[in-house]
Amino acid sequence: MKTQKSLLIVGLFALLTIFAASCGDGGKAAREKAKMDSTRIADSVAMVQKQIADSIAALPKSIAETAMNTPTLSTLVAALSAADLVDAMKGTDALTVFAPTNDAFATIQSTVDMLLKPENKSKLQNVLKYHVVAGTIKAADLSNGQEIITLQGEKLKVTMKDGKVMIGGAEVLTADVAVSNGVVHLVNKVLVPKKM
Repeated sequence: MKTQKSLLIVGLFALLTIFAASCGDGGKAAREKAKMDSTRIADSVAMVQKQIADSIAALPKSIAETAMNTPTLSTLVAALSAADLVDAMKGTDALTVFAPTNDAFATIQSTVDMLLKPENKSKLQNVLKYHVVAGTIKAADLSNGQEIITLQGEKLKVTMKDGKVMIGGAEVLTADVAVSNGVVHLVNKVLVPKKM
């Protein structure tokens, strides 16, 4: 009888040991599964965040940001900065900018140097505003002989010649650069208004 009790106790103990071991393994498996699920979720979140960041990066930038990211417009960026007009070019108002390239500014370097002096800030602002029109005007919207009023107040005349679009005597080199707040056209000449 004593032997039977001992065997029964040993058997129960063995059974409890097996049960505890299987529960331990099940807990470990559950923890491993939870860890894998957590890793998958973190990877999915990271992927979605990257897709959102890529989508935002693909959106058109403002006029100012586009100019800052265009090496051939670095002189224009310097002029906008000196004239305190960078924020205006980042705004939400739709604008059309006829943006002179660095080469265009280089042809009138002495005038540019004069305009960049702090005492000539209002003159510089007038010159830059003479390159800007309210609203979005794409190349297809322009017609020969058309006159458009600039933010400076004077008009620019559009001419079409030999398949080229000219604005106030400046040739449009690259048309319809999409920006978030309008459109930019790169031109080969700095336009100087009558009133500076």
